[in-house]
Amino acid sequence: MAGARGEGVIELTDHQVPILFTNRALADAEAKLGRAILATLQGLVDGTTGITEMVVLLQVGMQAAKRDAGERPFAVTLNEAYDVMDEAGFTAVTAAVAEASAAVLTYSHDEAGEGEGPNPQ
Repeated sequence: MAGARGEGVIELTDHQVPILFTNRALADAEAKLGRAILATLQGLVDGTTGITEMVVLLQVGMQAAKRDAGERPFAVTLNEAYDVMDEAGFTAVTAAVAEASAAVLTYSHDEAGEGEGPNPQ
């Protein structure tokens, strides 16, 4: 399914960990964090988002990727997300999560070329 989604891959020593963000996944993250996703991502710039928030975002992104791929079980624990972060590092995880999240937040149906009608802009 095309649309508002952002995908990424976190490289580990012996395998890759896919992450996926959609509006649903970002809403799940907001519910878990008790904070708006925009505030969480802005916190990366101003230093108010830390490891705890980032590992929750990683967990949600990993879980959404598994769900999308039809993998069972698709539940991902915080411990699994911490294991990925421990191996890949905070910076690599943050870069992948921020880029994939931004793809969802900046998505525009019209920019995707799907919204062209009789009067394209």
